Amino acid sequence: MEGSSYTEAAVESSRRQSNQASACLTAASVERDRNWPTEGATHDVNRPNGDDKTAIRQILKSYSDSELHMVTVFYRQRLVVMDDLVEDLTLVMEKLLRGREFAHNRELENRNQRQEASRYLLDLVTGARRRVQRGMWEALVKMEDNKPQLKTILREIQEKGNRLPTEVFRGWCEEKVPEELRDVQKQHKETLRSQNEKLSVNTLRGREKTKTFLLSDRYTELIVTSSPRERRLVEHELVARGREHEEWQEKNVRKEMKKIQPDKLFGTTFGTTVLSGIAGIGKTTMVQNILYRWATGKVYSQMHFVFHFKFRDLNVIKGETSLKNMVVESYPYLQEFLDKIWEKPEHLLFVFDGLDEFKDSIEFTDSDRNPVPRVSCPGPEGLCPMADIVRSLVHQEILKGCSVLITSRPTALESLDHIHTNLWAEILGFFAEGREDYIRRFFPGEKIAAEVLRYVKENDILYTMCFNPSYCWILCCTLEPNFKHPEHRQPPPKTITQLYSSYIYNILKNHPRESESPREVMLRAGEMAYEGICNRTIVFNDDHFSHHQLQPSTFISGFMMEILEKDDGGRRVVYTFPHLTVQEFVAALAQYLTPVRRNLVELLDQLHKENDGRFEIFLRFVVGLSWPHTARQLEEILGPLPNASVCEAISWLKVNVEAAIKQSGSEVGKRKLLNMMYYLFESQNNTLAQVTLGALGTLDFSWFTLNTLECAVLSHVLQLCDTIETLDLSNCNIEAEGIQRLEPAMHKCRQLRLESNNLGDCAVKRLCEALRNPECKIQSLLLNSNRLTDGCTDDLVSALSTNRSLRILDLESNSFTDGSVRAITTSYRPAPVWRGSGCGGMGSVQTERIN
Repeated sequence: MEGSSYTEAAVESSRRQSNQASACLTAASVERDRNWPTEGATHDVNRPNGDDKTAIRQILKSYSDSELHMVTVFYRQRLVVMDDLVEDLTLVMEKLLRGREFAHNRELENRNQRQEASRYLLDLVTGARRRVQRGMWEALVKMEDNKPQLKTILREIQEKGNRLPTEVFRGWCEEKVPEELRDVQKQHKETLRSQNEKLSVNTLRGREKTKTFLLSDRYTELIVTSSPRERRLVEHELVARGREHEEWQEKNVRKEMKKIQPDKLFGTTFGTTVLSGIAGIGKTTMVQNILYRWATGKVYSQMHFVFHFKFRDLNVIKGETSLKNMVVESYPYLQEFLDKIWEKPEHLLFVFDGLDEFKDSIEFTDSDRNPVPRVSCPGPEGLCPMADIVRSLVHQEILKGCSVLITSRPTALESLDHIHTNLWAEILGFFAEGREDYIRRFFPGEKIAAEVLRYVKENDILYTMCFNPSYCWILCCTLEPNFKHPEHRQPPPKTITQLYSSYIYNILKNHPRESESPREVMLRAGEMAYEGICNRTIVFNDDHFSHHQLQPSTFISGFMMEILEKDDGGRRVVYTFPHLTVQEFVAALAQYLTPVRRNLVELLDQLHKENDGRFEIFLRFVVGLSWPHTARQLEEILGPLPNASVCEAISWLKVNVEAAIKQSGSEVGKRKLLNMMYYLFESQNNTLAQVTLGALGTLDFSWFTLNTLECAVLSHVLQLCDTIETLDLSNCNIEAEGIQRLEPAMHKCRQLRLESNNLGDCAVKRLCEALRNPECKIQSLLLNSNRLTDGCTDDLVSALSTNRSLRILDLESNSFTDGSVRAITTSYRPAPVWRGSGCGGMGSVQTERIN
């Protein structure tokens, strides 16, 4: 294997994405080897004719060894994160790479350390002879068909052709900062470093209101992907994410979507990048991390100056302004240098955080409804409205060549749909490993962190929430006193409402309130929060406080500063709830605190008819607070919740669950019924669940796909019931994970239909736990067409030998041998009577026990 000091440096560069000097050495050698093209020029081989694979092979063949090495280093990080690549690539590269190093790669793969194996293999290739790198690319071309992420990379190479090494070169070897700007750039970097190196968070403890951490100690990397999901699937802040998030991540993101590293948001060429994500997913914190890493020289060294603006701060600018005024207001030390800075716009990055918080609309594209041509800003020093400044930067109408990063919740993205972007990406939050990393960073004690992780993993709903950093924060804050002081431990929360009740209780309990009524303050805060939900307002200012009579005082200022996050970094102090769901909970709580009682049924009916999802979590919280155990802690401080309101919430839920059951014949009806299951779960009302579901003839979700979280919610609700006559889950694609979630409740069903669910032997082992339950009521169990084999025979035999309720077992259209059929049938006591088809080699068997 060929080695050199450059090889080691290049590998380190590709791994850390920061050591760009070594990459420039390669680029410089390319410039010597081949006459480097001038801007706009191309080689003869740029977009070859023929099929795609032939075209890509021609382009790769046309690269010199130095160019190919540079391209290999550039794409290394994107190849590393493709979990399904390492095994296939290892088989090919074993013929080209020999020795001890490759044996280590095999060892990593055998230990199922796929990421480490992939990273190590790409290190070997990057440092190997050029023929090895050519062999790898040839292998990648051959295997692209079933690997969408790989196909995307190869299409990029095909599209860019011989321009690609040029772009990589220019990206890695940035132009030096002019000498007259070096000192002020150093000052600017120091400013951004000091502004962004720490995270300040509320602590829920009265005296210690905030705590500061180093960003590097608390920051957990988020998953960012190109090709954002359809917007209607991601805007429903908790509901949609809870329903489909983890399954969608595992099945699609890991295999198909292109993961983006934070230092790769602009690819090889800079321009406008849009970074979207739901509330609390970490957009602002990711921006903070990018700013800090740029200031410390770790990312985007091509950028000589980075300017950061929050849309919530820009809201206070009245009338017209200029880009120069905006920059000078935030960074006054740059005033006399701006003329020189504007000369190189290709080295400037403008970051605009929180488009959804901007009070004005920005018409990024011309509209048929607005036939008047838009007016461009007259340069960076010309006066024009704020919206026009942002639009002009995005469209390169001023400072042509600059780069722009815009972050936003999905609600505000429509205006950006038709602009030309370098990248449109979405933050998805944490995979499982990210959740664990966050919790371990939050709890420095390893023992406590392990206990919290164990508890959270046992609660499917709370665990699924933790993909969102803000949910993770609220959960950790709430659980911290329970696990740090077990001698005073309260029962940990099971539902979302219980979690948020504990969160607010901890704030109230630890804040002095001798002279004021916390009930009155919470009511006013809740009315402000509710008005915000109705008007889609998530940023509040002093005018909102005055309107709701939240005047400054010891308790109000202290309490509100703990329940709201204060941002005084801009031109005007503004406040936001730590997360939209906190705002929704406070709004829901206020419905029980008003002295002039309103008809809660009418309000819930009205909001339930809204189809935009705005009030979904609010409704869950209102229903959840109707359960006395959930509200008990809060009542210690706020006083009792009125019984009439509680009864109205329960009455509303009962009527709507019964209506949803009657309408559950269609797919839309089943979705509505499942949504009511979430409400029932939040209510934790055993009597209500038994009254509404226990008397059912059939609870039918057949032919309706249920993911693991939905199975968990369904299971929790069924556990509140005494008996379910029939649960029909045939053709629901629940698989083994769904059975695992449903197992605690399945023994309550008299007839259980699980046909055609792709269960496999593993799921049947879980199902057998329900059959062994001493309180099992299952009389009919239908398991036909589930890929069952002899591998689950022993478990079935063991469970059936102790079960006394089962009368009918249908195993038709599975793959049992005659021996397994005999073992299963003889496990019945007394012996079964056969019904239906025989029990040949495919093992079709349907048995009925006769007492």
